[in-house]
This record gives sequence, structure tokens and C-alpha cells, in this order.
Amino acid sequence: MEPYGAPHILSLVTEVATRALKTVWYQKWFIHRRLRPEAFGGLVHNTRSGAATYPVNAELLHSAALDGVFSANGAYLLPVGAPEGCPTHPSYGAGHATVAGACVTILKAWFDESFVISNPVVSNADGTDLEPFSGPDLTVGNELNKLAANVAIGRNALGFHYRSDYWESLKLGEALAIGVLQESKSCFNEGGSLTLTRFDGTTITI
Repeated sequence: MEPYGAPHILSLVTEVATRALKTVWYQKWFIHRRLRPEAFGGLVHNTRSGAATYPVNAELLHSAALDGVFSANGAYLLPVGAPEGCPTHPSYGAGHATVAGACVTILKAWFDESFVISNPVVSNADGTDLEPFSGPDLTVGNELNKLAANVAIGRNALGFHYRSDYWESLKLGEALAIGVLQESKSCFNEGGSLTLTRFDGTTITI
């Protein structure tokens, strides 16, 4: 679709990013209001230490992981990757993951997912230089999927989200972006269609 240039695609990326945040904040506050992992860790700590009793699964309360956390930190609280702790708004959905899912879906629709990236490089062991990547071909589609996953999983690694926040929020962003593409197609004078691979591996043509 030659008439559509970079400004058109970038405007779609920013449009879905804005809509994704509005969508996920509605999910957070008006539907789910899921407790953050850090706050849940407080329930675990108080229950395990006998300060209070909460309906925490017994399998978790007797997990060896809790003993390891206590041994390292002197508490059963969940260690998180930021000194200020988790954000104070609810855990599900994950804003970063929803935006990543939406933006990546737009890019997968407009670019050839099967295109093989030429001469890819990776950092060397000490991070001081780049060296040629040795491995299977890297395609645009796979790299975009990895980008979305890294944005979302990074928040899990910090202790801010659960795994389901990551996966379901990617799909939420994807659904939103597909809807925007369906809306905008009626404005395309040139016609044609857009095909992309969803995060679950299925394809869709718009």
C-alpha cells in the first residue's frame, strides 16, 4: 500500500497507545481491581507470621520459596525491583503490556512479518561491543512479538504484575488495535487488506 507513509503508520501507533491506556484503566478500576503482588505479599507475611489471618492458599504458605525470602530479607514480604514499591493503582490489566500489544499489532499489520532481518548483531559478553548474531533467522514478526513480551515481562520481573496480567493485557491491546484497523479501513480509498499474526499464532485479515 504505497500511498501510506510513515506519518500514517505512526499516527495509528499513537492512536492505539492512547486508547489502550483508557481501556486498561477502565479494566483496572471499574471491573477487576486486582491486588498488586506486593500487597498480596503483605497478606502472606501477616498470615505466615501470625499477625493476622487471610484466605491465602495453604500451598503457598508452606512453600520453600517463602523460607528463602525470609532468610534473605527477614520478612515474608515480596521483594520488588524498585525502592518506591509497586504503583498504587490495581494490578490487572497491565498498562505497559496493553500498550505494547496494541502498538506491536499495528506494526505487524503494516510490515512484512516474514521479512528476515539482515546482519543482526548482539552485544558481547561484557557489553562493550557488538558482534554478529549466530542463530536462526530473525524475522520482523518474531522480533515484534519479543519486543511486546519484553515490555510486559519486565514488569513481572520487577514484582509489579502477575503472569496473567502480562498475557491477557497483550491480548487486550491486540484486540483494541484490530478494532482500530477495522474502523480505519473504511477510509482507505485504495482498498486492499491487512493480514497479521495474532499473539496466539492465528492469522487475521482485515
